[in-house]
Amino acid sequence: MFYKERDSFSVYKCFNKNCSLYISNKKKLNFSEKMLFSVKPFEFKLHYIFREYHFSEHQLVHSAPNSTAPITQIRNSLNTLALILTFHVSFAISARKTAYILREVFKLKLSYQSVLNYCEMTAYHCHNFNLAFKGPVDNTLAGDETYIKISGKRAYTFLFISSKNLKITANHIASSRDTLPATIAIKESIRTADPKDSMTIVTDGNPSYQDAVHFLNKPENGNHQLNLKQVIGLQNLDKVSEEFRPFKQLIERLNRTYKFHVRPAVGFASINGAIALTTLFVTHYNFLRPHMSLNYNVPVPLDFLKNIDTLPNRWAKLISTALQLPALA
Repeated sequence: MFYKERDSFSVYKCFNKNCSLYISNKKKLNFSEKMLFSVKPFEFKLHYIFREYHFSEHQLVHSAPNSTAPITQIRNSLNTLALILTFHVSFAISARKTAYILREVFKLKLSYQSVLNYCEMTAYHCHNFNLAFKGPVDNTLAGDETYIKISGKRAYTFLFISSKNLKITANHIASSRDTLPATIAIKESIRTADPKDSMTIVTDGNPSYQDAVHFLNKPENGNHQLNLKQVIGLQNLDKVSEEFRPFKQLIERLNRTYKFHVRPAVGFASINGAIALTTLFVTHYNFLRPHMSLNYNVPVPLDFLKNIDTLPNRWAKLISTALQLPALA
């Protein structure tokens, strides 16, 4: 029987109290749960529930920056582009201040709009680079969403991080916190995981993650078995929150780092600009930024970057490598 409607799925519920599943679930309740059930039965899910999703696996498309113009149209050298990315992305300096530094320190006359345009051109290739060199992920991932402003309206960046090597495994931008963007982010986060591994996903109490995991656990939608652990609130009031709180704190720290890097933008004029800067942030975070907890190594070490001692030169080498990659989805 139809029960309720959501943006991403419809819920059907069996109300038959003679159903074997309902009777079996009711027998499993302990004394205190039975007392609570007699007063607040709506807090228990004992009946059979079926979700009919309004999207298919083919619609799970990860956000990617558009190619606004060929990067070959940049009328400056690769070293200049590397300087722009070093200041604007790695050091989280605004586009206007980046242009000012280039003009006053290096005598390079670029406008702040050129800085933004160059970043969008580069982000298209860095997106392919991020996907190609992402590598395997741990069997425990932490995820969360944080809000940004695009054209004055609130949007959300979904980020997932690997618990051991601390690499960002997914970054998806959407206009809502609903089931579809949560599903897209989780699917990308486990894309390179070993199919034999049982994956644990740690999130907050957003119900969209429950629905996303339910969708991805269907046999026709993948080989991974996902276990969702939701850390509720700020205090450890249950065993799950107590055990998995460190993973939730890990993603919260990543959110703060991400906000530090996008705050100088003071919002975005377009979604492509938001995706571009987020993509470049992931490139910086995974391949160029040393982590103290990793003994000052990067989450994804690459052999061709090891012996390069300056950040602009590493950006230049990374970009030249990205330009040689075939386009990915």
